[in-house]
Amino acid sequence: MKKKQFATPGARPFPPESFADPLSGRYLPAPEVLKWVRSTILTERGALYNEDHAHLECADVHFMWAPMGFVKAGRTVLGQCEEVTFRCGPWQKGRQQQQMADWFGAVPDFLITLDASYCLTCSDAEFCALLEHELYHIAQEMDDFGAPAFNKYGLPKLCMRSHDVEEFVGVVRRYGAGEDVQRMIDAAKTPPEVAKINIARACGTCLLKAA
Repeated sequence: MKKKQFATPGARPFPPESFADPLSGRYLPAPEVLKWVRSTILTERGALYNEDHAHLECADVHFMWAPMGFVKAGRTVLGQCEEVTFRCGPWQKGRQQQQMADWFGAVPDFLITLDASYCLTCSDAEFCALLEHELYHIAQEMDDFGAPAFNKYGLPKLCMRSHDVEEFVGVVRRYGAGEDVQRMIDAAKTPPEVAKINIARACGTCLLKAA
């Protein structure tokens, strides 16, 4: 007996099927991803709520589908988080601001772009891990005393954050793990905090037996 997966209402968002052919896909806003992330990961009642992202509950973040990933520094990039800035001339800036407004209604503070061709076929766990990886890049600023910083409206001040670990396997193999790498090793040794069944429920997918 084989098992097949099916989606239920309110399930994990998928890109349009047109992205199955990367050459025919277009860059498209993905408000369905934002809605799902807010209800599933960023709110306390969410099925996969992560308090590490509590500062993002009201953040101005938007998502976009890209036709395919790209290679940077020898690695394939499947997702990218960026702070939206325009370092260009007035007309170029005007065009880019207009495009953002056409897509999202206004220029967002942060934009997360996802490889749609990958998201069409990846597992639920891989999809959730990709989303959270990009969310972790948006951190809350610290004030001069090392406490979380807030703006005049009482909202968290946000900034871009780099990866926790930047190291080569060869260095670890030859000289051992540094403090940051050891923390990653220790985390990898413990069971995942999110169970597979919780991921399946949050993503709206179930397994059925089929002949």
